Amino acid sequence: MTATDLHYLSATAAGALFAARELSPVELMAATIARIEDLDAVVNALPIRFFDQAVQAARLAEERFAGRHGGPRPLEGIPVAVKDEVEVAGQPCTAGSLVFKDTIAEVTAASVQRIIDAGAIIHARSATPEFCCAAITESRLWGVTRNPWNPAFSPGGSSGGSAAALAAGMATLATGSDIGGSIRIPASFCGVVGFKPPYGRVPQMPPFNLDHYCHEGPMARTVDDCRLLENVMAGPHPEDIVSLRPKLTIPAELPPVAGMTVACSVDLGGFDVDDEVVATVREAAKTFRALGATVTEVELGWSLEAMREAARAHFAAIFGSWIGTILEEHRELLTPYAVAFAEDAVKRPNVGLLASLEIEGETYGHLAALFERYDLLISPVFTQPALAAAGDYDIDVVFDRALTFPFNMCSRCPVMVIPAARAACGVPIGLQIVGRTYDDTTVFAAADAFARAHPWYETNADRPDRPRRTT
Repeated sequence: MTATDLHYLSATAAGALFAARELSPVELMAATIARIEDLDAVVNALPIRFFDQAVQAARLAEERFAGRHGGPRPLEGIPVAVKDEVEVAGQPCTAGSLVFKDTIAEVTAASVQRIIDAGAIIHARSATPEFCCAAITESRLWGVTRNPWNPAFSPGGSSGGSAAALAAGMATLATGSDIGGSIRIPASFCGVVGFKPPYGRVPQMPPFNLDHYCHEGPMARTVDDCRLLENVMAGPHPEDIVSLRPKLTIPAELPPVAGMTVACSVDLGGFDVDDEVVATVREAAKTFRALGATVTEVELGWSLEAMREAARAHFAAIFGSWIGTILEEHRELLTPYAVAFAEDAVKRPNVGLLASLEIEGETYGHLAALFERYDLLISPVFTQPALAAAGDYDIDVVFDRALTFPFNMCSRCPVMVIPAARAACGVPIGLQIVGRTYDDTTVFAAADAFARAHPWYETNADRPDRPRRTT
């Protein structure tokens, strides 16, 4: 097995090879570190690294597979990149901001503690835009993160470092978070799998666990790896009042797609979607039909302008207000988009909590009616294949171009993004698969069947070329 093979080895395959004593966690970690040292000067996905500790942990994992120290755990020896906004005790936690560049976390977030307890090795922390408030990954602290498929473009945001690391073979698994599409947009732009669990499925830390737009979730190169990580992260936690009981475990044997009913919307009722993206979704519909599903193009009846105003008000009241407290003291250290985000929160007319909730209720009402007739909804993730890696950033881009934020409003719906096509500019285009409230298993089943029909990363032709910095 070559080092290149190891870079793109799935977590499930690696675990099987570890158990058979045909591969050592030390070998996988060494190949992963070499890949980072070779490529990350261009991609810039993993600015915080723990290579010495990771190699030590890999040696301990090797011993567990030899039957010592209690034996292997579910993620034993797997390299995992953790997004640089989630706390891990003893590690930097900067949220991509110069304000917090020296911050060391004192506690570990529940979901990451579960990953550690399952035997995974955190070898690096992944780049994020400042305060996770952009759909690109660029900050004054970490610089520009680039898409491995074409470095002129962004990997998306805010979990852009995680997605880019996966696509480039610099991590086997990664974590993300999603308040308006921050898992799903990077998954689409980078050709990886990202899952926004339903609200409450994966525990979070207060106060943002109480924000129903907020989700933490898994990212991977395969649906099965995403399932593996989700099953570790998910489940009730005593410190998170909204965490769901009982724990849902996604089964390895998933139900067939044949016989499912799938609704398809290429614009969610009014987004101005690029022809290349529309064509990708309609081709995906053909794949589901070939798999035995019934697929119908539908109209949702949504009022996008009302939804945008409600979502902007929500972001302004919670997210923008939080950044605003930092802005008062540290304006000179912040990125222009973070300043704009906070200032917009102050000047934006407040539609009011009741009006916002009424819009959310109406929005889900249309979706609920659709799910009375269909098992799933498929749609684009973003109106275009990608955004430029750097340059002026419009803070309204999520509301104007991301077909993701409606499902943060309808937060109890599980949503997965999987790679579906390559754009003319070379970057991937993802497909968004939305399920009924809390019906995670059906979403995984549909995604897995589609991915098996359209495999990625299985040969060199499925992977990014060695990325070169463009001017």
